[in-house]
Amino acid sequence: MFKWKKLGRVYNPEENKNGNWRQEYAQSPSIVIFDNFVRVYFCCRPYPDSKGHYVSHMTYVDLAKNDLFKIVNLSENPVLPHGELGAFDEFGTYPVSVIRDENDIRVYYGGLTRCESVPFNANIGVAKSYDNGETFQRIGNGPVLSYSSFEPFIHGSPKIRKFNDTWYLWYCAGIKWVESDGSKQPIYKIRMATSDNGIDWKKIGKDLIESVLEENECQASADVIFAKGKYHMFFSYRYNFGFKTNRRGYRMGYAYSYDLINWIRDDERIGITTSEEGWDSESISYGHVFELNDILYMIYQGNNMGKTGIGIAQLENDLI
Repeated sequence: MFKWKKLGRVYNPEENKNGNWRQEYAQSPSIVIFDNFVRVYFCCRPYPDSKGHYVSHMTYVDLAKNDLFKIVNLSENPVLPHGELGAFDEFGTYPVSVIRDENDIRVYYGGLTRCESVPFNANIGVAKSYDNGETFQRIGNGPVLSYSSFEPFIHGSPKIRKFNDTWYLWYCAGIKWVESDGSKQPIYKIRMATSDNGIDWKKIGKDLIESVLEENECQASADVIFAKGKYHMFFSYRYNFGFKTNRRGYRMGYAYSYDLINWIRDDERIGITTSEEGWDSESISYGHVFELNDILYMIYQGNNMGKTGIGIAQLENDLI
């Protein structure tokens, strides 16, 4: 079993409001390491409108490299504007995954579209920074990964990595919508696509992780690293309905692979779960794993899909 030591909450959205755009939530944290600080990109929301509709913005917080609990900077404005009228990302950018590739910094994100019969839909877009990660500009106005005949619904929760000059994008693909007591929820599973340039993608076309909770288990946010001769995946999973309660809320799962195609799920090894009380006592999800000063960390969101903030944990043993 991995031994993750929770270090605590590094960002509380209640303490860092800004104007009419950064008022709630801190979701899907993604790390880029700079010389003197660690930048945490994440998604925030203003308060909902009169109809209860949310939008989502991409922002960042900079943490001191020698003290991850010291905030040294916060973005003054959203770093990626919403799409234009009718665009796939007109109503928000969430979740996000940011990668540095030499001097290139890109973000892969879920673009949100409102619907009539179901609450929303999503496709995955990409944007590039031309000012060292301060802001991002879209590479085209449409998505780079979208619905298809065999993936007909939501494409979201992107996680981007690059291994041996090949780009890998893990994402959740919606397979159906289900309804219970008037509530409509999507069912989505983890899938993967590959690319030579990070723009043109080839889908693998199969679910990577078996379900263990129920047939309608939802899986998302598959973060993959390579260590000790194999690939390690840290992902999030939950029950379909009632997931805002402690027993059915998001948890972290684990799987490993030798070829990035065939994965063996082994959640008993994950070594991190909800706390007995506090900001991450009901849910822990959307983890992003990164290395700093030869120490492996996981940054993650807490209760109610990050409404309570972002925390960090340190791995105290080896990945085996």
